[in-house]
Amino acid sequence: MLRRSFLQGVAAGTLVSGSVSIKPSLALTQLDQSHFELVAEIGKGALGPVGTSQTDLWLYNGTTPGPMLTVTKGDELIVNFFNKLDQPTTIHWHGIRNLNEMDGVPDLTQVPVDPGEEFTYRFPVRDAGTFWYHAHSKAWEQVTRGLYGPLIVREPDANPGVEDITLVADDWRLTEDYQFHEESLGSMMDWSHQGRLGNWLTINGQSNPAIPIRAKNLARIRLINTANARSMTFEFDGKHFEVIALDGEPCSPFVASEIMVAPAQRVDILINTDSSNFSLSEISTGTPVILATFKAHTSALNIPDRPDLQAKTFRSDLEMIDIDIHMQGGAMGNLASAFFEGEERPLQDLAMEHSKLWAFNGSIGGSDHLLADVDLGKTVNLRVWNDTSWSHAMHLHGHHFWVKSHEFGGEPKRVLRDTYLMQPNERAELQFVADNPGLWLFHCHMLEHHTAGMGGVIAIS
Repeated sequence: MLRRSFLQGVAAGTLVSGSVSIKPSLALTQLDQSHFELVAEIGKGALGPVGTSQTDLWLYNGTTPGPMLTVTKGDELIVNFFNKLDQPTTIHWHGIRNLNEMDGVPDLTQVPVDPGEEFTYRFPVRDAGTFWYHAHSKAWEQVTRGLYGPLIVREPDANPGVEDITLVADDWRLTEDYQFHEESLGSMMDWSHQGRLGNWLTINGQSNPAIPIRAKNLARIRLINTANARSMTFEFDGKHFEVIALDGEPCSPFVASEIMVAPAQRVDILINTDSSNFSLSEISTGTPVILATFKAHTSALNIPDRPDLQAKTFRSDLEMIDIDIHMQGGAMGNLASAFFEGEERPLQDLAMEHSKLWAFNGSIGGSDHLLADVDLGKTVNLRVWNDTSWSHAMHLHGHHFWVKSHEFGGEPKRVLRDTYLMQPNERAELQFVADNPGLWLFHCHMLEHHTAGMGGVIAIS
């Protein structure tokens, strides 16, 4: 949609264990170094322990996660996308400073790709880092059925000696016989509480895989959380490691022995390996669940130099435009009514008739809800208040923002993120330079919260 048309429309009011390196897809077509084909299709896969029956899933190129797309900073990424599903879909390139028309938000930046149709995504890749791609049409259903995959952008001079391992974590809701739990899709209990939480965890689509890793070496491990709503805390048998990047952006390194990764977030760590095996566990419930085991093999001849990543510096001297965003709604909340389609309506009616439960600034959010209209080049300060009883992973499309993060324990750290986990009653300032023109979505990445009203648009021109 043209920006003017959009603004006119707004004015008119219109856990248990579940699953090495990414499984290769036999159907992946790489036309050249940065040109791929992706197909969204209905298929089957086994999510439970070895020997359990396959279940119905939605897949990219026959796998979940979809194939790992690896390109080099400065490339132009081209993806020929084919939709073989029975409903429209799009692909969002999460964390990429994208061209707005390639961002993949249905009815905002592109027309949804109908069943049997195709669309070509084509955009420059400006930053190295750990990113991912996922369906953005009915994401609460399409992502939870398996439509996502990793996108890794490497520096042109990346150190080849550092072992590089990508781990895609997901949280599935399965039946007792390890089948995808169809009946619970769209549950208002999920939508009004924390979102769709599962009961089975996978790493790279597998249940408790064995991951080969070189002994006595330096390894870079990229953690990606693709769950609809579950934040996960990871540890490696108590080993200390160095956090070097958050959401694809290099950070001032810090040492930790565990790390929390909220839905849609990514964390890159460096870990020194020894000659013994070790495990990856999820520990957020207080009872560690082993997700994968690293199997040490041939030692490296020499431990390589650590990657030379340059963290950006926060500038406090810039004049900022303040934009207030008051988040309300959900179970045990204080939202009695909200504006929706031009009129104020009781929350109970909104929930029962429209499945809407969350609001920004007293209005049910969505792709037609304008939060701000900002001139290109201005510095923006989103003053966000999570006035709800639930945590929310707040994601801004097309930009990274500075935030004084409380996610790591101890003193807050000022970091660059594209997705920040806000705790109940937390107030945060998300600060960014509006240097990427277009209509950019800002929403909660607990996917049920987004579709139930927790989203809006920042227009930059």
